[in-house]
Amino acid sequence: MVRTHVAKVLKDAQPGDTVKVGGWVRTRRDSKQGFSFVELNDGSCFSSIQVVVDADTPGYDSIKDVTTGSCVSINGEVKDSPGKGQRVELHATELVLHGTADGDTYPLQKKRHSFEFLREIAHLRPRTNTFGAITRVRNAASAAVHEFFQDRGFYYIQTPVITTSDCEGAGQMFSVTTLNLERIAEVQTKLDYAQDFFGKRAALTVSGQLEAEIFACGTGDCYTFGPTFRAENSNTTRHLAEFWMIEPEMPFYELTDNMDLAEKFVQHVINRVLERCAEDMEFFNLRIDKTVLETLRNITENEFIRLPYTEAVDILQKSGQKFEYPVEWGHDLQSEHERFLTEQHFKQPVILFDYPRTIKPFYMRCNDDGKTVRAMDVLVPRIGEIIGGSQREERLDVLESRMKECGLEPEEYWWYVDLRRYGTVPHSGFGLGFERLIQLMTGMQNIRDCIPFPRVPKSADF
Repeated sequence: MVRTHVAKVLKDAQPGDTVKVGGWVRTRRDSKQGFSFVELNDGSCFSSIQVVVDADTPGYDSIKDVTTGSCVSINGEVKDSPGKGQRVELHATELVLHGTADGDTYPLQKKRHSFEFLREIAHLRPRTNTFGAITRVRNAASAAVHEFFQDRGFYYIQTPVITTSDCEGAGQMFSVTTLNLERIAEVQTKLDYAQDFFGKRAALTVSGQLEAEIFACGTGDCYTFGPTFRAENSNTTRHLAEFWMIEPEMPFYELTDNMDLAEKFVQHVINRVLERCAEDMEFFNLRIDKTVLETLRNITENEFIRLPYTEAVDILQKSGQKFEYPVEWGHDLQSEHERFLTEQHFKQPVILFDYPRTIKPFYMRCNDDGKTVRAMDVLVPRIGEIIGGSQREERLDVLESRMKECGLEPEEYWWYVDLRRYGTVPHSGFGLGFERLIQLMTGMQNIRDCIPFPRVPKSADF
């Protein structure tokens, strides 16, 4: 008999059905009347299923070894549950114990564990209520991302993880090398990248945007969805060294089109998660952050306000609010400024645009004022910036000038410059950090809890 997910049994199975379930034991209670109650969860839903195992059930002789954390599979008959909170329960006809768990050393006992502790045992935390729910939300959100773009005729492009170009120009990249660094250190010679695997310096990508532009300029609307890496020595609750990015690129899109797509995209993913993970979302709203559902409905039910960066600075300076970081034109806005705009001033999502050129990368289209670029940031309550994007600079002469202004040599980006030399086209795109979106939807305070295996300074376990 093929195993049935607990979620399907709890939702669809009818009394009299025979099913096989398998999973990990949350609790076991023994009755003096000669049977046991086993609470079983397989990660398919928030709820566990109660299994009644009689003493004459084949396999009952191993019941004393069925402790919290043990893995079992059970054949049984579905029956109406006399207890509250569960429609049906399972009466076992066979019990198979696959793996025991030492009750004295098993870290996940039936009590509340701190998220800090659970990060130390990331190999076991998917078995908890919170991280099981995060997994299901992350899965539903991933499906919704692809659904959104595929329904609109976008092509899914797999961009390289290893690259020789720095998209953001910040230099915070993880080097990739096959050189014997220990031997080089012994003889105290400089690294000769000509002898390296790729014949030049290579690193893990910080963005798939530049490569996505290649396909946008040849096959049309496309998007990437893959891992990116930033060697930023940051230990805040908002930063990861490895995270997943969604980056669409669209030819013939101007900035206004880009903003419209970004708004629809965020609303679509949130709506799908609310529809498909209702039980999990109620859990987050009850146990993690009581404002989660209210915040998400605010985002899905309101149009995003469009506001020039310059006007936002003026609002912040006149607000009378005391900020840790002073607000000044020409400086990037901090999270506290972004949250003030979305949570206190407008009380709904905001898209800021036309940022100072000095704080933005080389690829953003320059405005005629000579001071600003056609950049946009999507700001939402609780998180602040969740999307960054722009209309790309399609003019060859302006692009080359901007690259030099940013300390980059156009020759090193010859293929990117070629896109402007051979059939240039106006185009736009944006990037969304997937974990930040998960953080928004779940109410989790630390982004390290929004990815299965967090990579942060001094930590790359699991």
